[in-house]
Amino acid sequence: MVEHLHSDGEEPCVTLDAFLSQSNATAVRLESDEDARALIPHLDRLALIEVAFPKFRDGRGYSSARILREAGYAGELRAQGDVLVDQIAYLKRCGFDSFAPEKALNPADVEAALARWPEHYQGAADGAVPIWKLRHG
Repeated sequence: MVEHLHSDGEEPCVTLDAFLSQSNATAVRLESDEDARALIPHLDRLALIEVAFPKFRDGRGYSSARILREAGYAGELRAQGDVLVDQIAYLKRCGFDSFAPEKALNPADVEAALARWPEHYQGAADGAVPIWKLRHG
């Protein structure tokens, strides 16, 4: 079993293959080339799904997050890897609620990125009401 340990003492994430072959893990790591739909039957027992972003230009993790949130996953969804501050607002819209970038991000920059556009034109996994619906009911 491959584990991805975190320094704050939380339960380690296991690989998707290890998760699917055991019954006691509550944290799983999804690589960018793995299908998030494999987790759908198990969402009720997962506390954390960590989605790998090997390169900032690899957008498959956005789709994984959206699939998981639309399937009803309510636990922690973490973007891990080559995550840039420019992506934070978009990651949040797709359903990510925590981030583990390889390179440290300035907390003030992250907060500014999350607050930059308080209104949105389209619906997304974050549940924000689109501005057109706010205007026109």
